[in-house]
Amino acid sequence: MMKAIQYSCLDFGSELQIKSIELRRQVLRIPLGLDFTQDELDKEIDQVHIAAIDGNNIIAVLLFVLDVTEQKVKMRQVAVDPKYQGSGIGKQLVEFSEQWCKLNGFNKIELHARANVLPFYEKMNYEVVGNTFLEVGIPHFKMIKNL
Repeated sequence: MMKAIQYSCLDFGSELQIKSIELRRQVLRIPLGLDFTQDELDKEIDQVHIAAIDGNNIIAVLLFVLDVTEQKVKMRQVAVDPKYQGSGIGKQLVEFSEQWCKLNGFNKIELHARANVLPFYEKMNYEVVGNTFLEVGIPHFKMIKNL
């Protein structure tokens, strides 16, 4: 019997949060020939880390940079384990994170989507704002969703 996937906020510095860095490294950084600097990782202490957890494994993760003044968040570093891509885990993680936003008084999500995942966010009612731009050397689009 398969254990249910849990969706949860991770404590910064916890074993699961550290595992989430490795997932992001494998999915988002290594394919581009990049890695995280310790300074980049240290700055994530003030961000919200939300993950999909299967047993003791992180199978998907995203981060929020909070803007309390504007009641919005910037979603970043969204990564789904390749074995789970296309299974609905990413969609469920984003839906869970949207509920988290509503419960915590945020009414808008912004993100920079890589061109190859644009259809994923469009299906979830995120809208493209402006033109394509380069980030980490690849095309991205700014997208927003009002909650």
